[in-house]
Amino acid sequence: MTDCDLVLVLADQLGFDNPVIEAARPGVDVVLLAEVAEEAHYVPHNRHKIVLLFSAMRHFAKQLTEQGFEVRYIALSDGVSSLEAACLTALSDGLSGEQVDPAAGRFGRVRVCEPGEWRLLSTMREWSDRFGLPVDIVDDSRFLASTDDFNRWADGRKQLRMEYFYREMRKRYQLLIDDGGPSGEKWNYDADNRLGWRNQADIPDRVDVEPDAVTRAVIGEVEAAFPNNPGDLSQFRLAVTHEDAQAQFDWFCRNALKDFGRFQDALPEESPWVFHSLISMYLNCGLLQPLAVCRRVESEWREGRCELAAAEGFIRQILGWREYVRGIYWRYMPEYAERNTFNATRPLPDFFWTGETDMRCLQVALRQSLDLGYAHHIQRLMVIGNYALLAGLDVASVCEWYLAVYVDAYEWVELPNTAGMALYADEGAMASKPYAASGKYIQRQGNHCRQCRFDPNKTTGPGACPYNSLYWGFIDRHQDSLAENARMGLILANWRKRSPADKTAIVAWAGSLLEEIDQA
Repeated sequence: MTDCDLVLVLADQLGFDNPVIEAARPGVDVVLLAEVAEEAHYVPHNRHKIVLLFSAMRHFAKQLTEQGFEVRYIALSDGVSSLEAACLTALSDGLSGEQVDPAAGRFGRVRVCEPGEWRLLSTMREWSDRFGLPVDIVDDSRFLASTDDFNRWADGRKQLRMEYFYREMRKRYQLLIDDGGPSGEKWNYDADNRLGWRNQADIPDRVDVEPDAVTRAVIGEVEAAFPNNPGDLSQFRLAVTHEDAQAQFDWFCRNALKDFGRFQDALPEESPWVFHSLISMYLNCGLLQPLAVCRRVESEWREGRCELAAAEGFIRQILGWREYVRGIYWRYMPEYAERNTFNATRPLPDFFWTGETDMRCLQVALRQSLDLGYAHHIQRLMVIGNYALLAGLDVASVCEWYLAVYVDAYEWVELPNTAGMALYADEGAMASKPYAASGKYIQRQGNHCRQCRFDPNKTTGPGACPYNSLYWGFIDRHQDSLAENARMGLILANWRKRSPADKTAIVAWAGSLLEEIDQA
């Protein structure tokens, strides 16, 4: 048996900290990167995401070559259908005949870091039989908690709340820890990070990355190959190398981190970015490392360049939330994807793919998501997700939409965030209550309502904010099951205290809005 390995690198594993790259031998092993139709087309991915990954893959291939690796690169134009087919193509290099046997070639085994999606992992587990060679699927050590780590923490617990997992992670990595306890004597400063937007601060202009020749070529190819996918590539601004991603993060630390915490939940008309870091897409494809960015932000606080609430809020999103949702995904898949707490089955409205709605907050969030592949967490959770929850939109369709439109979306992170947090479809595995809210919340968090024809102070009748009646309609439809949730007691009591005439009018108005969705 030959000693040469075929090392497959997936599009979301583009770093030298990829464990199969760390173990690979320059001059001996062959590294395979492949742009394949199946991965590009299984949902209508945003074109920003496709350009980011294809260009980053091509840049990473060049870096690998410069490091002395032999690289086999398969481009989308080569017409290879799947990652399995790409491996077979590479394994068969140098062999002749219509039916080639990979076991007769130069390679002794295939090595790949475990993927971020169950569908792909289940397929990979069959590759060894199909290839006639060993296929080593290596644990993804790029995360700060392995699936075994998470399961050890979760075993025996009645509720898997992120906050307690996050505290353990803080202790493990000694982030924002002083004298054995949390810096500032509190674990969580979320209460300080909820300001709405009333033009209280100047939003800095972002420094975009100028596309190089490789990226410009990819943009042209993607425009031709994916003409109907979302994504306005005239606005492509993303980094495609570690160096440029690091420069973007450095800019955030210097210019936006100090205001990130207090305005991280804000919904302004003025900017899609506000003070957010815009690095989730780089973390999720391997261009940045999670521990490194957390330690950098901690140092910014310790050196007096941002408030503790800003640093803690940032670190919680990565060290806590990002690791937690991955743990939830792998603990409960594949059954998790089938959960549907409220039996939500209403078809996804067409305006989710066009942004053509008169609800200003929803219009802004949808169009931004479609055009840029980006929306911050409150837009995803409390504008789009909240609407989908209140309207009872089909869980699988909503999850597929989120997976399709966002640049940072991979199923391990998208599914728990959408099904678990936004839609409360996972039977309470993640959230302690549904994240349902009326138009009052959206009005409080931003200034979209000033540009909207709907009034957040009205619940029924022409001009009433749809979120209001849909919210109470949701409460009414599900009051029996919600009564079992202690955190919903006050809301249910308020609903039950309303007069029968008020409740009838609100439910009827909500019903008329749902009929409009059905007829759209």
